[in-house]
Amino acid sequence: MANPELIETFQQAGQSQVFAFYDQLSAESQAQLLAQAAEIDLAEIARLKRDLIDSSEGAAVDLTDLQPAPYESLPDHGGDADRWQEARELGEAALRAGRVALFTVAGGQGTRLGYDGPKGTFPITPVRQATLFQVFAEKVQAAGNRYGATIPWLIMTSHQNHDATVSFFAEHDFFGLTVDQVRFFRQGRMPAVDPDGKIMLASKDAIAMSPDGHGGSLRALDRSGSLDQLEREGVDIISYIQVDNPLVRCIDPAFIGWHLLAGSEMSSKMVPKAYAGEKVGHFCRQRGRAVVVEYSDLPASIQEEVDSATGQLRYLAGSIAIHVLDREFVRRVARGGEGLELPFHLARKKIPTVDAHGEAVKPTEPNGIKFEMFVFDALPFAENPIVIETLRENDFSPVKNASGVDSADSCRADLLRQYARWANAHGAGLSVDDSGLPEVTFEVSPLFGYDEVSFAESWATRSAPITTGKVLS
Repeated sequence: MANPELIETFQQAGQSQVFAFYDQLSAESQAQLLAQAAEIDLAEIARLKRDLIDSSEGAAVDLTDLQPAPYESLPDHGGDADRWQEARELGEAALRAGRVALFTVAGGQGTRLGYDGPKGTFPITPVRQATLFQVFAEKVQAAGNRYGATIPWLIMTSHQNHDATVSFFAEHDFFGLTVDQVRFFRQGRMPAVDPDGKIMLASKDAIAMSPDGHGGSLRALDRSGSLDQLEREGVDIISYIQVDNPLVRCIDPAFIGWHLLAGSEMSSKMVPKAYAGEKVGHFCRQRGRAVVVEYSDLPASIQEEVDSATGQLRYLAGSIAIHVLDREFVRRVARGGEGLELPFHLARKKIPTVDAHGEAVKPTEPNGIKFEMFVFDALPFAENPIVIETLRENDFSPVKNASGVDSADSCRADLLRQYARWANAHGAGLSVDDSGLPEVTFEVSPLFGYDEVSFAESWATRSAPITTGKVLS
């Protein structure tokens, strides 16, 4: 099982500590360590040490020449209603032609929710307790039925949750989708390094590896062969979402249409920030390129700037991790070269490791560095990027925390508010409180209505009133 060439490569790169305990390991443990080592691009690690760890400028965020990004406003906010209708019709045509796939980033666990399992298996709806995965599966199925097309669903897992995720879908018969329609692949990983750039061990037989960030999803799409398969199927538009947001219109014809109208390689949705310091990224323009600047990197004085003409925040457009991507743009970014590589970001973390004697060390202070990429860092490389406005009540209610803001409870309440808005817009007469929350607890399956238009069509055929516990499906 020994691989002297690989071990020698690490030694020549000054990373011999990775195999410090190799001779003490069983054959199985040696194989595990070698497999992890084979994932690592040593030249990339050396470059990251030079550019991010050793450089005094590597981690600095350039804020010169920054301006707020333009975006397409909703018709209710002054946008061109005819243009929005044109976009919707163009997006619907693309869906009917089978040009669209859904891509869900689903590598996380439900740990922060107090849940043991992949986050996508977390039950979220108010009556059925349908899981996040089931909600998206039903949206894919409903959109496919509506437009007469099979919509491929790509799901990026992690090494930690891949097997559990695949088993979950098999146990639930893929929620009505076909086995070939749902495609799983693992996210890439990066090793943690110490402040000297030395790759850290989690134990004698394991490297301290962690996911390479949601930006790594673009590399994973390519390396998994998914892009090649989409090309064979005639799919050139990829709708990108994250698994923790069940409110999202993951198959949104208007968004797809705007992407096509602009001739865009990467398009994004924004929500108007609720307040200056809201913890979302900011869509900006910088020297002719679209960029996203994280809230932690944008000084409060800039976040609080107000447009004198409108009275609104100047940096109003908040990023909510909803994108549409051109397939060949993803391939170019994934393969890099010619100045097209996504930057890595470093984070100093407390990383469990072992000392020179192989004894476990649990640090109380940050002792190592993790590297990750962000998907929005692809924006500056895209031709004709476009940002469109959406309302958070239509598209954004993430499930991140066990309680409070962005929790399962707040998300379920937002789902109920959406159901009630749709129903009352068509004469249901439901009583709601000041926040729009209905008195009755009911549910709208995406198979009944996955957006306002499909809901309206189904509503016209309903026969029973809405009561507590009712599911429209």
